[in-house]
Amino acid sequence: MKIVVIGASGLIGSAVVKALSAHHEVIGASRKSTSHPADITDAASISKLFDSIGKFDAVVSVAGGAAYKPLAELTDADYAFSIGYKLMGQVNVARLAVPHLNDNGSITLTTGVFAEAPPPNAAAIAMVNAGVNGFVIGAARELPRGIRINAVSPPFVGKLAHNAFKSQVDSQTAEDTAHGYVEAVEGRASGTVIDTRSYTRFA
Repeated sequence: MKIVVIGASGLIGSAVVKALSAHHEVIGASRKSTSHPADITDAASISKLFDSIGKFDAVVSVAGGAAYKPLAELTDADYAFSIGYKLMGQVNVARLAVPHLNDNGSITLTTGVFAEAPPPNAAAIAMVNAGVNGFVIGAARELPRGIRINAVSPPFVGKLAHNAFKSQVDSQTAEDTAHGYVEAVEGRASGTVIDTRSYTRFA
């Protein structure tokens, strides 16, 4: 399959590219890329990326962020940033990808376990993650030509996150998290949220 991975230069994105490259042609895109630049907060940037690639079989978004601070400190700008980046940025990836996807292609977005189990200071993240989940479930009922859509829901990824939060949140290696993306791309499910905590975590 020909797969586009947006956010390919990040910790999880790099692991996803490596995992998928074993059996597929992978095109990595990110804001840092010189060959395939893409900024999911800019719909024109996403369209330009897809136009430059042509037809493909799957797109994976491993991009998006949200404000992380106490509820009382969240501002209108924080909420707007969170919605515009992780939620609407990925919604735009999905909707703009559809004309470029081959029949029976797939879309994979990134959410997170904070949608169901947030620690303190994660209200904005919980909100946008839940929004991604709802979008995926709803969009799966309407996508044409057999196109599938799923979300991958990782915990915090990496040793720094594990050390910072300890028992407050689950953490996982990027390599283990990548298995969830492979499952989403190579599987047959649609409208599902794949919790990567089912894969091995480090203690």
